[in-house]
Amino acid sequence: MNTYITLMKLTDQGIKNLKDAPERIEANLKGIEKAGGKLIGFYSTLGEYDYIAIAEGTSDESAAIFNLALCSQGNVRTTTLRAFTTKEFADMIKKLP
Repeated sequence: MNTYITLMKLTDQGIKNLKDAPERIEANLKGIEKAGGKLIGFYSTLGEYDYIAIAEGTSDESAAIFNLALCSQGNVRTTTLRAFTTKEFADMIKKLP
């Protein structure tokens, strides 16, 4: 499975409805599993981003679909990074010309 790191910022709507955030977060975390993924960790953070999620998914397409669905709710904007393990990175380096 592929690893994804999603950085999230609350929108004005998300801030306005902040008291409902724990329930929304829980529902969306269950959505990761329904999409065939696995949550590795979820954090509320200080600084530029309000939340960070680390998850595994079956494909870039499934990760994109999940993030589009998440953003369409209007509470967060996301930036998602595809992460590679050190072994995956080493294997890519071996393929360099």
